Amino acid sequence: MTRYRSKPDTLAEWLSYFEQSHPKSIELGLERVNQVKNQLKLEPLFPLIVVGGTNGKGSVCAILEAILTCAGFRVGCYTSPHFLRYNERVRIARREVDDIDLCEAFGKVETATRNSGISLTYFEYGTLAAMLLFMRAKVDIAILEVGLGGRLDAVNVFDADCAILTSIGLDHMDYLGVTREEIGFEKAGIFRAGKTAICAESNVPATINQQAEKIGANFLQIGEDFGYLTEQKRWHFWGSKGKRHCLPYPALRGSIQLNNASACLAALDVLEEHLPVSMSDIRDGLLDVLLPGRFQIFSSQPLVIMDVAHNPDAAHVLADNLDAMQSYRHTYAVFAMLRDKDIIGVVKALKHCVDVWLISTIHVPRGAHANELLEILNEAGISGTNKAIHVFSDPVGAYGYACEHATNNDRICVLGSFYTVSAILQNQWAIKRQGQNQVL
Repeated sequence: MTRYRSKPDTLAEWLSYFEQSHPKSIELGLERVNQVKNQLKLEPLFPLIVVGGTNGKGSVCAILEAILTCAGFRVGCYTSPHFLRYNERVRIARREVDDIDLCEAFGKVETATRNSGISLTYFEYGTLAAMLLFMRAKVDIAILEVGLGGRLDAVNVFDADCAILTSIGLDHMDYLGVTREEIGFEKAGIFRAGKTAICAESNVPATINQQAEKIGANFLQIGEDFGYLTEQKRWHFWGSKGKRHCLPYPALRGSIQLNNASACLAALDVLEEHLPVSMSDIRDGLLDVLLPGRFQIFSSQPLVIMDVAHNPDAAHVLADNLDAMQSYRHTYAVFAMLRDKDIIGVVKALKHCVDVWLISTIHVPRGAHANELLEILNEAGISGTNKAIHVFSDPVGAYGYACEHATNNDRICVLGSFYTVSAILQNQWAIKRQGQNQVL
């Protein structure tokens, strides 16, 4: 375990320290985090919404944050991962917390860990620091996104006044189990006795219902206890407090966003006594919501789409969104993934959408090498004989190739991981440099 003789001075130094301070980058369990939480006396008095699930967590957090902010509430929002700056993870009143405040909070968490004689992971440090900042800012409500799973995730040291599960899919199976039933049990660990638990998926594993019943949570499921009806240019929500008519479609793209938005409105119904919102607030929030990297249109000529889809369920949603668009001559996929993901499942979900595969290595310890992706494409029935495939050393080179060769009648989709999208966002300038666009 690495310790600084004196505390780091900058945010970059703190983050580097966190990456080295604990033997494992991921270690699920609440005992260590609880010890430090108690040392810091972190007992928030404001309502908490905890958001878990396989896909859609970021969307739900963003929608809730937008609506509640439009209603005049001071909202703390903790999400992960980030694209360009760690500060993206911690927002107060929809503004990223600055480096100085983050460093101060990290220093207090580090002092508490030393006093407790334990170490924390990168995510655990961040979770406790975020709560410190929310309490100091006296937010009206905090929205916390689960990092991995739920039952043993650091966020779960805080009791949710309302828990939301977005979807249950096969991801992080090394940690959560190999079936939807096992994964559902882990994710349902954020439910609390006597509090409301909301699920935005209609096909719910039995373990989720069983956990809600076992602890006495008020379980609300889409299609049963709340839901929506659609029209061409508007939609209508129904739930425990009645109906909300003529709502605008969320600014986030894709039909799945109506499931996410409905879960948000169901949660707001539950918390109405403490956090009343008007129809105007809801409409304004739905139109104002922004979430980078989720079917984000980055450019129009050619069309560039950024999507962090990194498991089969998310890839199927991405494929549906691509299919729903107007016809394009060619679709270029800038594709890189982590080795421990279901790569072939993602490829199979998207193979009918993609004409040109531009595959690359992600240069992180868990990153899949481009040659591994090439083998998986071949295994999925995609080869140089029936599709164009080019191999690159990094996503930036792949994206540069796509930008050089795609016409205004084509589209480019950057996908596969937060790391893939982040590499493009961080290195826009690099694709213009001489030699970056050469195929290996």
